Amino acid sequence: MQSRNRVLDDMSKLMSNAMGVAQGARTEAENAMKSMMDRWLAERDFVSQESFEAVRLMAQKAREENEALLKRVEALEAKIK
Repeated sequence: MQSRNRVLDDMSKLMSNAMGVAQGARTEAENAMKSMMDRWLAERDFVSQESFEAVRLMAQKAREENEALLKRVEALEAKIK
């Protein structure tokens, strides 16, 4: 009976060690993938959301100003004719 418990104890320890190794490998793979993604993103010329929004608002304002100027030019041209 004692030898049977020892076999089960040894199997339990082996499985626990295997799970620990698997968890360590998973963590290592996650860290490697994160590092690769960070490097890949750093090499790209992406802009931040704040910068994108600022440029979008500037473009919108420029369009509105262009439309207003176009209306003024059309009104002036209508006066000339």
